[in-house]
Amino acid sequence: MSRLSDHIAARAERINLTPQEVARYSRHLIMPEVALEGQKRLKAGSILLIGAGGLGSPLGLYLAAAGVGRIGLVDFDVVDFSNLQRQVLHGTADVGRPKLQSARDRLQAINPEVQVELYETRLTSANALKILQPYDVIIDGTDNFPTRYLVNDACVLLGKPNVYGSIFRFDGQASVFYPPHGPCYRCLYPEPPPPGEVPSCAEGGVLGILPGLIGCIQATEGVKLLLGKGSPLVGRLLLYDALQMSFQEFKVRRNPRCPICGDQPSITQLIDYEQFCGLRGQESPAPASDGRGETTVEELKRRFDRQEKVFILDVRNPEEYRICRIPGSKLIPLPELPQRLGELDPSSEIIVHCKSGMRSLKAQHFLRENGFDRIINLKGGILAWADKIDPAMPKY
Repeated sequence: MSRLSDHIAARAERINLTPQEVARYSRHLIMPEVALEGQKRLKAGSILLIGAGGLGSPLGLYLAAAGVGRIGLVDFDVVDFSNLQRQVLHGTADVGRPKLQSARDRLQAINPEVQVELYETRLTSANALKILQPYDVIIDGTDNFPTRYLVNDACVLLGKPNVYGSIFRFDGQASVFYPPHGPCYRCLYPEPPPPGEVPSCAEGGVLGILPGLIGCIQATEGVKLLLGKGSPLVGRLLLYDALQMSFQEFKVRRNPRCPICGDQPSITQLIDYEQFCGLRGQESPAPASDGRGETTVEELKRRFDRQEKVFILDVRNPEEYRICRIPGSKLIPLPELPQRLGELDPSSEIIVHCKSGMRSLKAQHFLRENGFDRIINLKGGILAWADKIDPAMPKY
């Protein structure tokens, strides 16, 4: 880590603080671990945040307030009402705006001395190295496996520290992956889980406060790396349980056979991470035996209007079902489906749906494997029903 520290120290020698900055950072300047030299290092340093959502919100707020000189933001999403429960960078008035515009305005309002650089694009194998290369520290605030592996591999190839965080429901984890000083993400998770096995926050939910805590841990690690102080979470995985208000720490060792950071790496350039995580081709359901693999909410509504008898299977969780439902649907949550097959008629046509279509696609495949031939996936799920058929239906 001395190489990173030396680079920042060299830049910091050319940095001066204005009287206004001295006043702004006075609580840092009187700490011996930071002091004037450390604050200059923060101003000379740069951090790239991948994601301006749940984790990116506290990250951006505290890094800007701390005086990190250059903060890059990568995101391509827009602010949605469902974001506001945890993504504190954005306000109600920002709904519908690109997240990067909302984030930039908020960060510059907190600290106009900070340079904010925006990358309104999806991070891919084609652009990742170019985007990450100019920054000292990379902080991963993403919520999907392809991007996590992409960020990890790009950081290893570039020799950048990767400050990792992850959240789900009441649980969070954080670490710093920084070969050769410690392991990388692949050393901890050599293979991604099968597609659909690990639910996303959109499917399983997340306590709104949780990303604030994990994001603050990540921000702390990023600041420590720029300062060159303390013991970063290199080789350590920190687990947090909000329900029990408990922390656990586990050692993570570098795997000498790791394909990206091991002694004889087989990955020397960025790969296709959608394919690596098994996501390619998962969006389109296989055709059913009668040639119909999916239907639209418009067609389902027309069948209702013709008073056809339609069996609708809802595979969401009970908590979601209580928020909203399609009239007449039967609830069997996806995890309970193997034990409750006896409640379904294999000879009948079944239209299966979830929130947006992915869990129902998995249910469709499972049911076909168990002798149900007339299974139709509802394209877009109940969100599409709310958007196109019943605008008064609550969306979540």
